[in-house]
Amino acid sequence: MSDEPEVDLPGEAALPGTLPEELRAELVAFRRDLHMHPELGNQEFRTTAAIKARLEAAGLAPRVLATGTGLVCDIGEWDGGRPMLGLRADIDGLPIPDTKSECAYRSTVPDRAHACGHDVHTTVVLGAGLVLADLHRRGLLPRPVRLVFQPAEEVLPGGAADAIECGVLDGVGRMIAVHCDPRVDVGRIGLRQGAITSACDRLEVGLDGPGGHTARPHLTTDLVTAAARVVTDVPALVARRVDTRSGLAVTWGRIESGHAPNVIPQHAELSGTVRCLDIDAWRQAPDMVVAAIDEIANLHGAKPEINYVRGVPPVVNDPDVTDLLRDAMTARRGAQSVEGTEQSLGGEDFSWYLEQVPGAMARLGVRTPGERTVRDLHQGDFDADESAITVGVELFTAAALLDAAGN
Repeated sequence: MSDEPEVDLPGEAALPGTLPEELRAELVAFRRDLHMHPELGNQEFRTTAAIKARLEAAGLAPRVLATGTGLVCDIGEWDGGRPMLGLRADIDGLPIPDTKSECAYRSTVPDRAHACGHDVHTTVVLGAGLVLADLHRRGLLPRPVRLVFQPAEEVLPGGAADAIECGVLDGVGRMIAVHCDPRVDVGRIGLRQGAITSACDRLEVGLDGPGGHTARPHLTTDLVTAAARVVTDVPALVARRVDTRSGLAVTWGRIESGHAPNVIPQHAELSGTVRCLDIDAWRQAPDMVVAAIDEIANLHGAKPEINYVRGVPPVVNDPDVTDLLRDAMTARRGAQSVEGTEQSLGGEDFSWYLEQVPGAMARLGVRTPGERTVRDLHQGDFDADESAITVGVELFTAAALLDAAGN
């Protein structure tokens, strides 16, 4: 027998927690305010203050994380019984310009934009918190729920690790999150059991040699050729040293060397990413990649200096929590509102939470139905159909109620 009070919840089709029209409008305005004032990771002071003020206005007691930005807020008081469900949002923006010239709420901060949808994620969790707080006051929330507004998702290895150190998982048994998907229509979510994102690390390489004249490359280290061979040969070499099903890929984003056409330079710099689908291959990746760079650089007489920056493992969706999201969305919007989704090669630090507790991430559709142009993530013209905010709030509130009513 459970010691928790029994609460008579209605059937799934009649779950409480629909979004009042005035709150919908408020949440859209809140999201637009965030969109106009993006802040980079660990600098989200204005964003944190705005979230805190709104939660406090609802009678809640949010706590700013010890990192200085980000918050945690409980709906109801946890008594040490069954662990809480955690709802997570990331709150930081990106260091890129907002290029939406016709948008009234475009970013007002030069070279800063909410181009990954974190403003939507934040507004969804805030809205769910406000709805759940109202249900709690009415005695319709059987168990407490925790809101986590996490800073610095875009900063490797991700602000999730810092948030965990601040104790956001204390008392939490399961975690859920959404991520905007511009390839899914608004009103729908994409779900997948198992890995839904990939591991992502950053790679920085410096190559050094004595340099010389291009008329006499045989008397020195031809550093440009050495750099070019690292760029082309390392990805191929690594791909032959790991199971191809792991999807391990080294991809370069920058190469820089030299200043004059007739001078062999003394230094070259390369940077890129290492991504893979499989967590076991991710654990092997640093040793394999570093060994391959050393091998190719030494072959051409260049001295390598390698900075391998560990990133994040894949987000691996727990089957039971994935089913919870499926049931919640079906209860709100019908079975047709849930579609399967592929594993992405993008990285997401929500994975750090799922190293500690079971959880799942859903892809939240933000494309206006019928729209042909895909405004992709991490691009300056990215925007979201704001009706997705209502969908996300309904998803999270239904998930919290179904989780609380379960055994």
